[in-house]
Amino acid sequence: MKKDLSTEQKIKDAARKVFMSKGFSGCTTREIAKSVGINVALLNYYFRSKGKLFELILEAALSDFIDAMVDVFSRDISIEDKTRMLIEKEFEFLRKHPELPLFIHAGLNQESDGELDQSNFLGRLHETGIFEQCEQAQQEGKMRKVNMINVTLLFMSNCHFPIMSKKLVCGIYQLKDKDYDERLTEHQKIVTEMLIHYLFPNTKQHA
Repeated sequence: MKKDLSTEQKIKDAARKVFMSKGFSGCTTREIAKSVGINVALLNYYFRSKGKLFELILEAALSDFIDAMVDVFSRDISIEDKTRMLIEKEFEFLRKHPELPLFIHAGLNQESDGELDQSNFLGRLHETGIFEQCEQAQQEGKMRKVNMINVTLLFMSNCHFPIMSKKLVCGIYQLKDKDYDERLTEHQKIVTEMLIHYLFPNTKQHA
């Protein structure tokens, strides 16, 4: 039996929607198969198991994030300009795909029968030369000497969490979507100013 690429893509698209809304444990292969209009046996023929399918969807979601970072880090501009651009691109991406941060963070903690190898994502970032550029900027006194793990945590907590916590914040302050979007725009400006001033304290002017 020859695999049909269109059927394979339909399964991936359906699985993405189901996994995004219910997580790995909250759905069954039968539910995914039903949404595509196929039986479970055919779904397993294409992807072997729910765990394998979930792993592929999670890997694709992570790749979307990495692609945006690689695009910024590969540019021939200063590390400060890359920082500004990364924050801008990150918020732009997250506004279009608000479901991704929670799915990725929760997905990496899900118990499935597959285990995602994340080393290739780090390898792609290394290839851009961003770590060497940061190290050089730190040695030259242009960037604060901060471990890159902590820099990553700074970005994730200030860019991802506001998207993930929308329902909580809106509930506490009784905000409508429009109001929250306005606050998010203001938050982006605050995050940019805060991270630039912290990471590049010796820059005379922060535009």
